[in-house]
This record gives sequence, structure tokens and C-alpha cells, in this order.
Amino acid sequence: MVKIITSFLCLIFLAFSTVHGEPQDTCKKLKCGDKGPAVHFPFSLKGRHPDHCVFPGFVLSCNEKHETILELPIPFKFPVKSIDYKAQAIQLYDPERCLLVKLLKVFNKSISPFHFSKDHMTDLTLFNCSLAERQLQERVPCFNGPGYQVYSVPSSYSIEVLPLLSCTKMYNRSSVPYYSNDPDNLYLEWSEPNCGQCEAKGKKCRLKNNGTKSEIECVDFSQAGTKRKWVATGASLGSFVVLLLVVAAYRVYSSDRKEKANQLKIERFLDDYRALKPSRYSYADIKRITNDFKDKLGEGAYGTVYKGMLSSELFVAVKVLNSSKGDGEEFINEVGTMGHIHHVNVVRLVGFCADGFRRALVYEFSPNGSLQDFISSPDNKNSFLGWDKMQDIALAIAKGIEYLHQGCDQRILHFDIKPHNVLLDHNFTPKISDFGLAKLCSKDQSIVSMTTARGTMGYIAPEVFSRNFGNVSYKSDVYSFGMLLLEMVGGRKNVDSATENTNEIYYPQWIYNLLEEGDDLRIHIGEGGERKIPKKLAIVGLWCIQWHPVDRPSMKAVVQMLEGGESLTVPPNPFASTGAAGTNANTAARNLNIQLEAIPELE
Repeated sequence: MVKIITSFLCLIFLAFSTVHGEPQDTCKKLKCGDKGPAVHFPFSLKGRHPDHCVFPGFVLSCNEKHETILELPIPFKFPVKSIDYKAQAIQLYDPERCLLVKLLKVFNKSISPFHFSKDHMTDLTLFNCSLAERQLQERVPCFNGPGYQVYSVPSSYSIEVLPLLSCTKMYNRSSVPYYSNDPDNLYLEWSEPNCGQCEAKGKKCRLKNNGTKSEIECVDFSQAGTKRKWVATGASLGSFVVLLLVVAAYRVYSSDRKEKANQLKIERFLDDYRALKPSRYSYADIKRITNDFKDKLGEGAYGTVYKGMLSSELFVAVKVLNSSKGDGEEFINEVGTMGHIHHVNVVRLVGFCADGFRRALVYEFSPNGSLQDFISSPDNKNSFLGWDKMQDIALAIAKGIEYLHQGCDQRILHFDIKPHNVLLDHNFTPKISDFGLAKLCSKDQSIVSMTTARGTMGYIAPEVFSRNFGNVSYKSDVYSFGMLLLEMVGGRKNVDSATENTNEIYYPQWIYNLLEEGDDLRIHIGEGGERKIPKKLAIVGLWCIQWHPVDRPSMKAVVQMLEGGESLTVPPNPFASTGAAGTNANTAARNLNIQLEAIPELE
């Protein structure tokens, strides 16, 4: 019965399309393949559209791969990726990935009736470098030879800051339609025929009857006279049939068993959706998601964060990166690192935007802000979450860092663990965020080579500043986590008000002194058994901030310490330089004789 009704509905729709489309619009939409762009006026497909649909210079063709090809008055043919008829813009791509080389060969030649998009123009300087040069990133594909490679650099860059010891400047080129962040795509626009306003009104553009070969007119094909009555009659009949089908479908699928099956299907779909790779958005999408950047959440050195909405129930945080800051390394790190991370305690990267020089990152939204908001004012009981919750948060952060160190295909070193980079969702579940300084290294190695210090002052491990303390490794994240734990216990630089010269006291050392003297920690908050939790967090934090990396536990051991009992021993004093602590320092120095070979960072 259902098959019969479905077949009848298909016949109704077929009749609709015949009556509605029969008439006037003979310049219909065509495609070269299933995935190709829709081709209609002013464009036409060679041999498939009638002559009256052809506008000079806008002829496309299909190749043997079912790609849509635009033939320009230059010795190169480019497949068409998309056509925006309202904006009068077309996007081409180079499957050979040699776009810049081809553009340089036809530099300043006419591509009429098209012109290059002004939004995708840049000034470039080309350098001929030896193959030993590895510090420049913008390598020009297909432009190399025996012993050399060509690199492109924006002409606005100061030559004093570029690593060009083994490079020779070739030449400058102004207004080149090429961006290294989008190296395979070419954007063109056209002014004539001007059909954009017509398309925006939902009408169709076509050559004017009895006019010249370039005169156009805007026509509303929906007004079809008598045939429109047939369409209205068919629409009424079709609506009635659809209504019958809806009633029948409701009765068939209204049982509890079917309803539960549908709900389970939806839940599985949402689970699969959360595991997908990040989506790529255009800059227009970013503006729509953020409602034209209406709700600003915060601002940092590399960009501004706005609240956005993907749907009525799914909110996101959109970080729009400053185009004047850096060379895109933070953007590459975030997308490359977070695209394959899926952990409950690591913030999820929903998508990203790389639209020319505009870059943005789209994260899941954490309505309770950062952990910093709940530990920066320890005397304010209204912002304190309680020691049980603080212990849960500390353990969850530790599990997130352990996942970064051991749970991925490559070891991920964050290098900026701090309360400000730990976000809290609606259940106060912590999410590690901001991977702009992260580094990848091989999972079976533990040490990375670094040329400059990275991180936030107060959380940077000593070895990041000086190799006298040891090599830089995953233990650097352990140190930062230890400082975070101590800050959760004592509040930021929180010391007893009776202590003199409090501004000169290093607060981790103050916490160690309290433990050594047997005093209670933060006794103004919490009663009874709650006093054991800050003591545990303090001891674990002090183990994590030992000066030498070999004396710090791994994150796996940290998780075990936080999950375990209360029988934790206080570590050696990391702040003393004489006496018993000096002996401990000597022991640590002897342990440093067992070194791992430094390995390079992965690209």
C-alpha cells in the first residue's frame, strides 16, 4: 500500500515539473557531473545549451573526468569548483597544485570578461633558497630545481626578521591573485552581464529577445499565465496526497516501540556527529554564526572570542585570529592538533575558517567561563566551588593532560597549562583549551628540541628557560599543572594577612612552609574532612614543580596520586639551596646523567 501511494506521489511531482518547467525557461540548469556546480546563464555548457543561452566569453565544457572547465584567454585550463551567481564570482582550482607558477607565467595578461577578486590579491616577494633552508614555510609548489627551492613571502614582511641566510631575492610581484593559505584556488569575478541583482530577487537573467547578442533582461518565470492555474490545481492535489501520507505515516510509526527506535537512532547520530572531523566555514558563515560579532566574550594577544550559535540549541565560541599577529603558526597548531582529539576533558574544535587572510576557530561553548574565575578570589565564598568539586576538577584536568601525552598517535605537549586555559561547561566539567603553543613529538620519545621559550610566566618550567635543569619534555606540562594545583589550593598569591612583606613571598614556597610546619591550608574555607583535600592537592602540586624534570612524576602517576589515599609524603623542598635540600639537589643532578637523545619537532 505504501509503495502504491509513493508511486502515485512521484507521478504527481513529475506532472508538476513538466507543467511548471515546460514553457519558457529553456536555458535550464545543467551539470557536468554529480558533484559539479550548476551551470546556467550567463554561463553555458558547450554543445548542451542552445545558442540563445550563450553569452560571449562564458562558455564552459566538460572533460573526461566530468569536471567543469573554464577556458580563459591564457594557455591554462582550470576546473570550476563553485559559481556564485548573486555575487558574480567563480572559484577555480588547480588539480596539479602549481597555481602560483602558472599565474607568474601569465602575469598581467588579460582574462576578459573576468577579473581577479580584489579580496584575494597580495604582493609577493620570491626568494631562491638552497635545499638546506628549512625555516621558511611558504614553499612554491612546482618551482624548484637541482639544489634549490623557491619560496614566496608577503612583500609587507620586514626582511630583517626573515631567516634568509641561504636565499637570494628573485623579484617582487604586486597584486598577485594568490594566498599561501589557499594555494590551489583561484577566485575570479565578472561585471558584465550584471545579473546579480536579478538573481538576488529570485528571478532569472537571460539574453533579451530581439536584442543584441549582449543585451540581457530579468524575467520572472513563475508567472506562467494559464499554466500557472494547472500548477495551483496540482499543488492542491499534491498537498492533499501529502496530508494523507502524513496521517498514514503517523499511525504506522506512532507505537512506543517505533518511537523508541527513532530516539535511539537520533542519539547514535549525535554520538557519531561529535566524533567527526572539524568543519570548514567561510568568513560569511562566521559572520552569520556570531550575528555579525555581536556578543564579545574576551580578547587576547592573538584574537578576539565571540559567542555564536550553530542552531537554536548549539552554542559555540568563535575565536577570530588577528591577521596582523604571527605567521599563522597558532592557527596551524590549533587545527592540526585538535582536529583528531576527542576527550571529555579537552575542548572540542567544531570547525575553522581559512578564508584568504581571515582565520577563525570554532569551539564548543563553555558557559561557566574559565577556572581562573573560580580561584582568583579565594576569600569570596560565592565563587568557591567547594573542595570536593575542586578535587574532581583537578583530577579531570590531569586525565586530560595524560590523554594528550599518551592517548594520541603522537605525543602532544601543550606548553600553556594554566587556569585561564581550562574552561568549565554547564556541569563544571573542565576542558583544556588553547593549543596555539602546542608541539607534537613521536610517541616513543619524550624530549623535544626548542629554540625559544614558550608559555605564560609563572607556569613555565625551568628547563624551558635553561637547559641546565634538563631537557624540555612532557615533564614541562607536569610543572605547569603543579603550579595550577598550588594556585587552586592557595588562591593566586594568597598568603596569611598577618605575614609581613607578603608581596615578596613566593606563594608555592609559602604553601610548602605551611605543610612543613604542620599548619592547616586555607582554613577559612571548609570544615572537618575537607581540610584533607587541599593538603593532598598541595603535596601533589609540590611534587610536580620539582626543579629537575627527572624528579617530577608522569601525568599517569599524578592521576594515581590524586585518585589514591591520603598517605602521600611531602616531596623535598624545591626552594632550598643548602642543607638537606642541597643533598636532594645533588641526587637530582646525578639522575640527570641518564639523558634521552633530543629529537626534532614533527612538522
